[in-house]
Amino acid sequence: MKKPGVLIISHGSQEQTWVESVDDAISRLNLPVPLPVEAGFLELVEGRLIQDGIDRLEAQGVTDILVVPLFVSSGSTHVDEIEYAIGAKETPDRETDLEPFDVKARVHFGYPVDNDPDIAVMVWDKVRVLSQQPEEETILLVGHGSIHDGFRERWEAGISSLAERVQEVSDVAHTDYALLNPESVYDKVKYWSEERGNRVIVAPLFLSAGYFTRNVIPGRLQELNYVYSGETLLPHPLLGQWLEHQIQILLERCNEVKASS
Repeated sequence: MKKPGVLIISHGSQEQTWVESVDDAISRLNLPVPLPVEAGFLELVEGRLIQDGIDRLEAQGVTDILVVPLFVSSGSTHVDEIEYAIGAKETPDRETDLEPFDVKARVHFGYPVDNDPDIAVMVWDKVRVLSQQPEEETILLVGHGSIHDGFRERWEAGISSLAERVQEVSDVAHTDYALLNPESVYDKVKYWSEERGNRVIVAPLFLSAGYFTRNVIPGRLQELNYVYSGETLLPHPLLGQWLEHQIQILLERCNEVKASS
C-alpha cells in the first residue's frame, strides 16, 4: 500500500518572514486528498533541513515523497544537486559537495518556478505600485543567473519566457530580463533608460529578501535612473496556488507509477 507525502524544498533564509511565508502557504493548502506535508530547507533553518523533512515524512509511513523544489529557476545548481542527493537522478549535471540523503521512500521530483503564469502575476503585483505611466515603462526582471554552461541557458530560457508573461498581465510598454551572473543588469537598465527613454522598474526575481536584493542589485546600478522597491516574490497568497498545482502534477505522476507497477 503506497502512502504519498509532500516535501517542499527551498534554500532557506535567515529572514524569519521567509520561513513563515512558506509555513503559512502550507497551512492553507487545499489538496484533493489529505497528504502529510513538510518543508525542508537546504540550509540556515535549524531542525528543518531536508533530511529532517524526509525523516518526518517517513516516520508517518510515507512510501512516496512528492518533492516540490521551491526555487525560481531550473538553472539553479542547487536544484541539480538536490535532485541528485535525494535520489531522483543518478548523477548531478555539475559536481557537488552535497552528500546523498538517507531516503527509503520512492522520490517523485517536480519543477521549480521558471515561467509559471502564477509567478508572472506575483511579479506584477509586487511592482505595480511603482508604475505611473505604463506606456513609457519597462519592467526589468533581475535574476541570480549562473556562469556555468547548461545552467545559464536554463536560467535565460525561464526568465525570458517569464518576462513575456509579465508583459501579458501588465500594461507596461516593455518587459525584459537581466542576470547578475553573467552580469547584464547595468547594461540593460542603461539601454532602456538612456537609449530608449523608458522609466525602468527593476523587479528582483528572488523568493526572499537578502544580500542580493538589498546590496548587490542596487550596488550594480549606481548613477543610473530606475525605480526599485526591493520587494521579493514572497510573501504572496498565490504561492499556495502554485504549490497546489505542483503537488497535483506529482500526485498524478505517482498514481501513474502506482497503476503500472
